[in-house]
Amino acid sequence: MNTLRYELVFSDGAGAARDVVTVERTLSKGPGGHPVYSDPTGIIRAEISDRGEVRVLASGGHQEPAQSVAARPLPDPDPDPADPDRDQEQKGSAGPRP
Repeated sequence: MNTLRYELVFSDGAGAARDVVTVERTLSKGPGGHPVYSDPTGIIRAEISDRGEVRVLASGGHQEPAQSVAARPLPDPDPDPADPDRDQEQKGSAGPRP
């Protein structure tokens, strides 16, 4: 499965959700060879395995490693119906022209 977006849920030791951040897949791979996901600011970066294991990656100095983080997959966004390239892709996938 190639999930494009996740919600990262940062919890305290008791398991209560404290912060939820949406991250999107980047072109990078993490130290374990899995895709790296990032929030829009680039401050939150995490490697997420195909089994949903999360490894938060340091994006700067003086960061404390997150202890309890869960990844929830989000549905992929629907393609924009106003996108002019969308029609070309659909026509191109119809097969060869006569």
